[in-house]
Amino acid sequence: MLKYIFKRLFSSIVTIWVVITATFFLMHAMPGGPFDSDKKLPESVKANLEEKFGLNKSLGEQYTTYLKNVTLHGDLGPSMKYEGRTVNEVISYSFPASAKLGLCSIAFAVILGIFMGLIAALNQGKWQDNLCMFISTLGVTIPSFVMATIFIYFFAVKLGWLPAVGFDGPKYYILPAIALGGYSTAFIARLSRSSLLEVIRQDYIKVAKAKGLSKGKIIYKHTLKNSLIPIVTYLGPIFASVLTGSFVIETLFGIPGLGREFVQSIGNRDYTTTLGVTIFYSTFLILCNLIVDLLYVAIDPRIKIDA
Repeated sequence: MLKYIFKRLFSSIVTIWVVITATFFLMHAMPGGPFDSDKKLPESVKANLEEKFGLNKSLGEQYTTYLKNVTLHGDLGPSMKYEGRTVNEVISYSFPASAKLGLCSIAFAVILGIFMGLIAALNQGKWQDNLCMFISTLGVTIPSFVMATIFIYFFAVKLGWLPAVGFDGPKYYILPAIALGGYSTAFIARLSRSSLLEVIRQDYIKVAKAKGLSKGKIIYKHTLKNSLIPIVTYLGPIFASVLTGSFVIETLFGIPGLGREFVQSIGNRDYTTTLGVTIFYSTFLILCNLIVDLLYVAIDPRIKIDA
């Protein structure tokens, strides 16, 4: 197990290095720069700013310095647009909001998705199955920003039940969490239904029924647990994606999260912030995938990890 973890960590480090390198050179290849704006700066001011952030050096020198600061000190550099703030501070400030929204969204998606999949599988071909699959089809086909706009119009503007903007308490989480988790809920529902139907047809389920075990015990102890592996596989990348921020949802609901910061940094040509958020997201995604691989063994002891 330890050998496998070390191998994965090594490959993860290589992957992160590739991400840093590709993002760094692609950002600098884009037309324009962080100090190009509608109001043209005097050349002397622009030259001073470029010297301050090291942009007057060659691309190779900039890359070497940045890589050394990240790997040795974990320093993602100063923000080129937020004066006096580092990228580390921007991430530490904005990530908690994205994490809260993401956790609420994932909890909603997992609980409702598995419940819908279970109801559909146990009532295959009946109206309950058709209703759950119809709802899941809507969830998959309707984009999150369309769903968010509909929720804001009806539940915030027309009915006034829930706030449309802000993130100051539990009631502010409801609409963005449902809008963000809509696709995941639908996908988990369909995934859990197909997985449950496959497990239900297995011989050991028939043996359990023959032994006289109750339906509830068969579902909880044998059926659900053995059908979770496809769901856990899906949760790895979606967990990282949702927790690090949804660009559109955070913008629509005015949530000061990491996704909104990322979008703004691209528009502002804020090289360091864009690069720092990309590194943070990539590292988080790789870590989540590693945890998912280790969870396989905990869920199903039949799975062995070969180093």
